[in-house]
Amino acid sequence: MKHYKKLAISTVLSASIAFFNTLPAAAQSPKLLGVDHIGINVPDLAQAQKFFADVLGFKTVTQIGPIALDAQWKKANNINPATGPVTIKMVSGENGANIELFAFSPNKGNLKQPGGDDAGATHIAFYTPDIVQSVAYLKTRGVQFLGEVFTTPAGDTAGESWIYFLTPWQSKMELVSYPNGKGYEKNNPQIKLWSPKDQLINTTKTNHNMENNSALSVIEKHLQIWNEKDLTARNKIITAAYASNIEMVDRHFIAAGAAEINNFVNGLQQKNPNARFTSRKPADTHHDVARLFWQFGEAGKAPLTTGMDLFVIENGKVQKLYVFVDDQPELKP
Repeated sequence: MKHYKKLAISTVLSASIAFFNTLPAAAQSPKLLGVDHIGINVPDLAQAQKFFADVLGFKTVTQIGPIALDAQWKKANNINPATGPVTIKMVSGENGANIELFAFSPNKGNLKQPGGDDAGATHIAFYTPDIVQSVAYLKTRGVQFLGEVFTTPAGDTAGESWIYFLTPWQSKMELVSYPNGKGYEKNNPQIKLWSPKDQLINTTKTNHNMENNSALSVIEKHLQIWNEKDLTARNKIITAAYASNIEMVDRHFIAAGAAEINNFVNGLQQKNPNARFTSRKPADTHHDVARLFWQFGEAGKAPLTTGMDLFVIENGKVQKLYVFVDDQPELKP
C-alpha cells in the first residue's frame, strides 16, 4: 500500500511539474509592470504633506481615513494594540512612483527613526538634472544635508553624484544625479536601470511634438480665416483659432480683438477678390511661438506681396499676431 501511495504522489508531482513546464513564460511570472508607490509612516501628516508640497514640489492626489483598525488587523500587521486610526495620503511628483504617507493617531508604536544599519532602514532617492542647484535651493528651505555631494569616480555607478538629507521628522532621503549616464551604460548592457532622466527626455520630446502639431494646426486655421469668403464659416474658424482678445500688430496699424481682424479681412478680400494667401515654405515653431512665411496673390500670377506672420500661441489659440510685409503695396483694406 505504501508503495502505491508513493507511486501515486510521485505521478501527481511529475504531472504537475510537466504541466507548469508547458505554460508560457508570461504565465510563470507575476506580471509586474513597475513600482506603483512607496509607503512611509510619518509622525505628523500635516507636516509631511507640507514638506512634500512646499519643499519638494509634490501634489496630494488622494486621501482616505481616518480608518479605525480592528484588533485582528493590528495583530496580523504587527501594530501596537493601543494605536489609533490611520489616515493615508498619496502624493505625486513629476514622474515615477507615488509616495503614500501613513499617519496613525494616536501612534503607540516606536517613534524613533531606524539607524543606518538597522534592518528596517530605507530611503527614497529623488533624481535631479542639476544636483548643485537642487542642494542650494533645498538649503534655502532649511533642509539639513548629511555631508557634501559625492561623485562616484569609477565602477558601475561612475558619474553618479549623490547626497543624503533629512526630512523634518528625521527620515533619511537622497538626491541623485547622472546627466551623462552611469559607468555601466558604456558597456551596452542588455538591461538598463530605469531612470526618471530617460522619462523626462521622452516626455520632453513628446510634448515638443504635440506643441509643434498644435501650432501647425493653428497656422492652418489662420490661412483658412484669411481666405474664407463666407462670413459665418470664417467666424467659426476665428473662434477656434484666435483668442477673443487677440491683438494683430502691423507697422501701420493695430487691430484689437477678433472683430477688428475680421473687418480687416473683409476689406482686403473686397479689394482683391481673386487673391489668396498661401505659404511660401514650411512654417517653423518653437514652443508657443510660430512663424508663417506667406505670399498673397492670384493663382498662376506673381504674388502681389509677401511677408511673414509671427504668432504667439496660448492655450491653443493665437494671442498675438505680428505681421511683417516684404513688398509693396502694403496690406491695406
